[in-house]
Formats: sequence, C-alpha cells, structure tokens
Amino acid sequence: MNSLSSATAVISVSELNRRARALVESGFPLLWVAGEISNFTRATSGHCYFLLKDAQAQARCVFFRHKVSALDWQLENGMQVEVRALPTLYETRGEFQLTVEAVRRSGLGALFEAFERLKKKLEQEGLFDTSRKKALPAFPRVIGIVTSPGAAALRDVLTTLARRVPGTGIVLYPAPVQGEGAGGRIAQAIRTASARAEADVLIVCRGGGSMEDLWAFNEESVARAIADCAMPVISGVGHETDFTIADFVADVRAPTPTAAAALASPDRHELRAGLLALYRQLKRAADRLLEARMQQLDYLGRRLVHPGEHVRNQKRHLAYLATRLKASMARVLDTASWRSAELAGRLRAMQPDLDAALLRQRDLGLRLHLGYARLLELHDARLRRWAANLAHLNPQSVLERGYSIVAREDGAIVRSAAEVQTGERLRLAFARGAARARVESKDDGE
Repeated sequence: MNSLSSATAVISVSELNRRARALVESGFPLLWVAGEISNFTRATSGHCYFLLKDAQAQARCVFFRHKVSALDWQLENGMQVEVRALPTLYETRGEFQLTVEAVRRSGLGALFEAFERLKKKLEQEGLFDTSRKKALPAFPRVIGIVTSPGAAALRDVLTTLARRVPGTGIVLYPAPVQGEGAGGRIAQAIRTASARAEADVLIVCRGGGSMEDLWAFNEESVARAIADCAMPVISGVGHETDFTIADFVADVRAPTPTAAAALASPDRHELRAGLLALYRQLKRAADRLLEARMQQLDYLGRRLVHPGEHVRNQKRHLAYLATRLKASMARVLDTASWRSAELAGRLRAMQPDLDAALLRQRDLGLRLHLGYARLLELHDARLRRWAANLAHLNPQSVLERGYSIVAREDGAIVRSAAEVQTGERLRLAFARGAARARVESKDDGE
C-alpha cells in the first residue's frame, strides 16, 4: 500500500476502505475461528449471512452459495461452530467481516486431528499401499454386506444387486453403523465374514452423515479388520465427498453404497449387450468364411476336368516321359562304358610291383635289427657309466674308507670345530653302527 504523500493529504472514503481491506487481508491468513451462530439469514441468492460471537465480541460472516452447497447439514442459530475464513473488509459499508470457506461443528477439530494421526500411522505401516490391494472378482457368486439391517444403505445395495444380477447370493453380516461401540461391532462382523469365507467379495457400507455419524469407520479396529480380510473389500461409506479411514484401507473405495453394489456385481444388461455383440461378430465371421468357401468351390468347379480326358492327358504325358527316359538311359550307358574303360586303363597303370616291395621289406627288416642292437649297446654303456659315478659318490663308500659323520643332538651335520662347544654331546655315524661322544677339547684350526 502506498503511503500518503503528506499528513495533510486528503483521500476518499472508498480509497480509505480499499487500503484498510488490503491491510486486513495481508495481515491475516486463512484461519479457523470458533463461536456461536446468531442472526442467521439465507438470501434468495443462496448466500448465507450470520454473526459469529462469543461472550466478549462478535464478527459478521458471509458464506457464499457455491461454498454452502458442499455442506451436508443445515446451519442454525445457536450452533457452536468453527469456520475456516479469511478476514476482510466490506468496502461498501466499511464493515469488518469474515469470508467463510468451510464450516464444521465445534469439537470436530479434535476428530480431524485424530483422523489425520491414525491415517498417517496406517499409511506408514503400508496399509494404504496399492500393492496389497486385491482385485475384485468379475463374476461373484456370493456377495457379503456389512451394515445395519435397518439402514437405508442396505435397501439401496439390495435393490441395485437385484437389478444387476438377480441370481447372486447375498449374506448379511449385521452391525450397527454409528453410536457407542459401533466400530468394534463392525470390525467383528468383518472378521466373521473373513473367517466363514462364504462370500467372494465384501461390501462395508452406510449412508451419508456428519463426521461424528461416520466416525465408526475411522476407528483403527475397523481399518485393521479390513486389511486382514481374506476377500476383497469395497468401502461404500457416506456420500461422494465423505472420506473415512476405511476408504483408504479397502481394496476399492465407492462414493456411495449404491456405487459399491455396482462395483461388486456385473451388469446383466451390459453382459447381455456384450454377448449380443459377440454373437453378431461371430455370425459375421462365419458368413464371411462360408462365402469364401463357396467362392473357392466355384473356382475349383471351373478347374474340374472329365476323368476320361484326364486319363488321356496322363497317357500322353507318360508316353513323353517314356521317350525321354529311353534316350536318357542310352546316354547314361554310353557315358558309363567310356568311364569304365578309362578307369580300367588307369588301374592297370597303377598296379604295384610286388617283388620290389618284398625286397625293400627284407632290407628294412635287416636294418631295423642292426639298429636295435646298436641302440641297446649304447644304452648299456651309458648305464654302466652312470652306475660307476653313483658308486663313487655314494656316502657309504666314503664311510667304508674309515671316515665318519659327526652330527649334533638335533641332527645338524658338524663341518667345523667352531660349530661345537666343549662338553657338547655329539653323534658319530660309521660305515656300520653309530656312537655318542662328548667334546673334551677342540682345535678350531685357525
């Protein structure tokens, strides 16, 4: 807002109210205000006007028609309510007022908080995940219903099922849908239906109402019973704008009980129309196939030849083939005769000299015998030489000449006097036998 150019500047009342309105709207957010309704009036336009007051103050409120239509209960004087509103200034009269966006009965704030708290808890546990949702059966034989026997919702569901699939079995699991202990009774009915396993799908439903009326379907016991149910569960609680915890946990949420019945059952009229469409499609396909076969039959009939003419044609063809076969056989025989003569000449040229082969065999046998004998002599001489070398290097031969092997107690060979200590015990190995000795003195030989 632009400031005045000086303290003496003059502005109009309209400008004053405009600036005051901008200041009020910028200074307050959208907020909840609690109070009692008084001086309530509904204009012919559908807009509602009332005062919201407490013991010390009051504020004018305007509730526009398009917002009022979302409210499923009537506002009355004396009601304790909480309004979600934007503070503003009605410029024409210069009056402070609240532009109402939504209204709820006083005390619903705690219910909303409990609702959001439980919703967040169950969502974190995964009870709302689409991965755990079960698919609805296409053609259920038995449909279970959890609701009050006297509820209007039950009549709506039964009427819808009778219209869509008259032959479907119905099992009612009665439970109160509002009031003290209703949540526990509803949860027990759902568990009973799951344990009996009589139905293919289960509808949990009731008609519309306030948040307090629907609160039984916001209880944790009902949500967990739905999550643990063995069969698919359809939640049809309240109107389209109503949402409960049961809606989030159920496998499918329906906006109304009637819609829940429609989701649980196929429409016989749609099935009949689908079957009729399939019949027409099958008939068209059969007609096209029959027409194609008839056309093919006409084509084959034109190609059909009298058997006598067919035999004569075959005889002429056989005579032609016999002539070709006779000429072909003559050519084959001539070719084979020339080929045989050629091969016979090549065979005679390639006949081996058996006498020369025999002489070569005898010569190779003699050379093999002599070479084998020479090889044995070479190996024998080599073995004798290796045996002499081994005998010369054999430690036993050294011991036979009078030498001995001196070792310490741990088996280490002693090669120098510097390796032993005076008084140390040694082991002496001879060519035959061994002895133990003690070092009395030593000479390092340096």
